Amino acid sequence: MEKLIQGIPKAELHIHLEGALEPELMFDIAEKNGLDLPFKSVADIRRAYEFTDLQSFLDIYFQGAQVLLDEDDFYQMTWAYLQKAAAQNVRHTEIFFDPQTHTARGIKFETVIHGIHRAQMDAGQHLDLSSKLIMSFLRHLSVADALETLEKALPFKDWIPAVGLDSSELGFPPEKFTPVFDLARQNGFKAVAHAGEEGPPDYIWQALKFLKVDRIDHGVRCVEDTGLVEYLVKNQVPLTVCPLSNTKLGVFDNMKQHNLKQMMDLGLCVTVNSDDPAYFGGYIEENLRALTEALGLDSQDIYKLSRNAFQASFLNPKEKKKLLGELDEFMSCFDEH
Repeated sequence: MEKLIQGIPKAELHIHLEGALEPELMFDIAEKNGLDLPFKSVADIRRAYEFTDLQSFLDIYFQGAQVLLDEDDFYQMTWAYLQKAAAQNVRHTEIFFDPQTHTARGIKFETVIHGIHRAQMDAGQHLDLSSKLIMSFLRHLSVADALETLEKALPFKDWIPAVGLDSSELGFPPEKFTPVFDLARQNGFKAVAHAGEEGPPDYIWQALKFLKVDRIDHGVRCVEDTGLVEYLVKNQVPLTVCPLSNTKLGVFDNMKQHNLKQMMDLGLCVTVNSDDPAYFGGYIEENLRALTEALGLDSQDIYKLSRNAFQASFLNPKEKKKLLGELDEFMSCFDEH
């Protein structure tokens, strides 16, 4: 199973760029920019990564992002994640970024996007890793703020194929952002939304009905609503599940209690992702390893999860076919041995 987890071609569909900012790089960038962090060492930061819920994580996540000031900072953060992903045989990744976290601090949208895009181009050329960007709106901020951010993104539509919705879930229902997502769709953006992590199954329904999303991010609470499960199975709506994140933030007490296998057995289109790997202790391989140990996933489960991710991606049919072919070729060689 270890050889399978390491070798199988993967796609990652739920990764927050700012959540991949490792403490070592955070310190380096802070020092370069002459900033003081409220931590004395990398070990100090890691000790602070004991979260009780989503909000306790977000507080420190936004604090960490404060070190990012110029285009090169965003390049370095993106390039570090893409190198890590490539080392774990991720062949395609779809990355969330939160421009409002930076524009609120006076950083220009252009600064953020140019740094990220340059790293994406380098990864395509040097790492043979394709990537797409998903611009997320912070749901604890206003609809007006989200609409303003969407306006800033319009000149970069070719670089940002999709929009998303993240940040504090409880008390910020998806329906509130209907006008933002309506306008995004009119401008050709695909749509995803975080729902059903801490929020109720109704938030998943809202994301589907009002935001008309292509995928649900997290979605683990869907199992509480049999009608919702039936809808998600019938329409094969992809769910981008993040197991280590779910256990770190107390959605499940431990990995043995995680419902991923139950979701797969129900016929849901489940994928495995790392969410905020610098904060939750693992990238995609570590997530697959933890699931395998706790839930007894077998080689067919790992294959199914990988296949689901490629199918659920925003790649065009030709690109999907190529990567699915790679996946099937790998599995046939693996099964022979």
